Amino acid sequence: MPSGERIEVSIAKQQLCYYRGQQRLMDVAVATAKNGPGEQFGSECTPRGEHYIRAKIGAGCATNTVFIGRRPTGEIYAPELKQQAPHRDWILTRILWLCGTEPGKNRLGKVDTMRRYIYIHGCPDEDPMGIPSSHGCIKMRNTDMLRLFDLVSAGTTVTITEK
Repeated sequence: MPSGERIEVSIAKQQLCYYRGQQRLMDVAVATAKNGPGEQFGSECTPRGEHYIRAKIGAGCATNTVFIGRRPTGEIYAPELKQQAPHRDWILTRILWLCGTEPGKNRLGKVDTMRRYIYIHGCPDEDPMGIPSSHGCIKMRNTDMLRLFDLVSAGTTVTITEK
């Protein structure tokens, strides 16, 4: 794993910070799960604890590229598209797929972050940040997502806390 590189996500503050060594390079508002923190499969909660970025997905795709199953659909998000499918979970622009590191807490069995498909990902610009509203993932503004994606490496540590 890359040394000195880490992401910290605060569920209480709805905030993501990216550090390289002691230097904080990003501090942005995000949206975690509307169902709150939790690790159970099917809960649509944001998992707590230690994770790492398993994969970076979407390099080279246009801003607002729509993903389903971690693959671009060929669509570019626009509010009109949301009107046609208002209940769709919009995963846009880039994906950082998370993997838990703590067996029994966020790895393996019914609490496996990776098998729950928990990501840090872009979302529609009209989605509010700072308010829990996701299906378990950590949503970010597309501009912030592009910046974070370019800064981080696969293997970067991600700590998600309630405080």
